[in-house]
Amino acid sequence: MNNELINLYPNWNYLDLTPYQGGYSENAPNSSFGPCARIHYLFHYVISGAGTLAADGKAEWFPVHSGQGFMIFPGQITTYWADSNYPWEYVWVEFDGIYAPEIAKQAGLTIASPVYRSSDKTLTVSMKETMLELAKKSNETPFYKISLLYQFADLLIRSSARAENWNTSGSMSDYYLQTAFSYIEHNFMNPISVESIAKQCNIHRNRLLKIFKTNLGKSPQEYLITYRMSKATQLLTTTNLSINEIGNAVGYPNQLHFSRAFKKTYGIPPRQYRENEKN
Repeated sequence: MNNELINLYPNWNYLDLTPYQGGYSENAPNSSFGPCARIHYLFHYVISGAGTLAADGKAEWFPVHSGQGFMIFPGQITTYWADSNYPWEYVWVEFDGIYAPEIAKQAGLTIASPVYRSSDKTLTVSMKETMLELAKKSNETPFYKISLLYQFADLLIRSSARAENWNTSGSMSDYYLQTAFSYIEHNFMNPISVESIAKQCNIHRNRLLKIFKTNLGKSPQEYLITYRMSKATQLLTTTNLSINEIGNAVGYPNQLHFSRAFKKTYGIPPRQYRENEKN
């Protein structure tokens, strides 16, 4: 049998970067997981032994051994199994958020090339220790766990043999995105539009749309809705405000419009979401 440790995290709904679970497993020979598709990013680091990652219906096989790791991407169908002679022992973290695609990109990890190889053993050891800390069950605050996730992301990128070079001077796209994020954060409760966000950034709405699509894979309107719904879930779980009051608080004066947007995002109405969280 496998020796496992799994730590599932609550649905905190932080937009930038959110941990969903962390774990550790000492696997038996030929033990496998899959085929299945994940809805978030999932990174495994192999502490000892070896195994194989297969993607897209086993069309592509990626051997992985100790000191290496592999990234599974959202929606990707994968299967992975331990070696028959030297079964792997690994630690993993599942995460998502606005910065998740950029973390994978900066680490040089893609669907076509998902295997992590280290360029700095000291940094890799620190990354492993950070992942193990994430996997431990504790009474630490969500902010501590999120701080560990950011630390993991930093170590993953800096230790990866295929890491991209960071542009320390930044770029205009980064500037426009941060300006848009700040504007939305301070005005999401008001009737703002893509045009008003673009005006705040002092660029045309079409250019803003392209920047969002290129960097986040979603439009400014989609990001705004996601942000509002994230705030709504926090109010649903931490206050006794009515559904109508919460809708107003996140920029939806019409309760019907709010409920529709919420259900489209989370698959259930806000009232049911609140009940589920209570239970």
